[in-house]
Amino acid sequence: IMITSFGLVKGAVEALRAGAHDYLVKPFEHADVIRSIHRAMTDRGLRRTIRILSDRAREAASLHDLMGPSDQIARISADVARVALSDFAVLITGATGTGKELVARAIHQASPRACGSFVAVDCGAIPETLFESELFGHEKGAFTGAERQKPGKFEIASGGTLFLDEISNMPPGCQAKLLRALQDKSVVRVGGARAVSVDIRLLAATNYDLGAAVSAGAFRQDLFFRLNEFTIAIPPLRERKQDIIFLAKRFLDLTND
Repeated sequence: IMITSFGLVKGAVEALRAGAHDYLVKPFEHADVIRSIHRAMTDRGLRRTIRILSDRAREAASLHDLMGPSDQIARISADVARVALSDFAVLITGATGTGKELVARAIHQASPRACGSFVAVDCGAIPETLFESELFGHEKGAFTGAERQKPGKFEIASGGTLFLDEISNMPPGCQAKLLRALQDKSVVRVGGARAVSVDIRLLAATNYDLGAAVSAGAFRQDLFFRLNEFTIAIPPLRERKQDIIFLAKRFLDLTND
């Protein structure tokens, strides 16, 4: 809210365009005006708070509400509750579409890092030449098109959780740098010389057998062990028939809303 004098309509319009929610015209003397300002600001603040809490509540919804009432999901929920309070790296395995990111978000929301950021990275969607820059950031002028300094996902997630989806798609060269970043708890931006400290909890997911990838020489064994401090395996829906009717009804309800 801004306050303006008679005749300064142009200034008020510019302020509104810049992000002001409302304006009052001076002079004002009555106490009701002051009360109206307070009420308007309080109402907006309350609505914003409710919206934030609502968003967090949806993210923190139990896996039962999101994935179904089966015994398998109950066991996964128990694993989530057990590992969330630690800072263990968690490897979440399962076929595409089984809900690996839902489980990762549930771990984050139940952890002491819940007030921090949850940053998800789809390793299968990043070109190999951009992997290092996306994860670790880059300095201005580090390469053609780097017109400004850019923090990577590690820095953005610092204080929270970094979720690397489809980790098996990470190029071998970047695997070594990821392992170093996890060991040192710091990153060096592309084109930079100074290490930047980061504090992240790493969650990773894959629809591929990483053990087989290690045997085939496509994935580093030391990184596999580092990611695999705790494993949660999500069975496909065909093995959770108890969840099918639940999910079908839930999707039908969402469609009818």
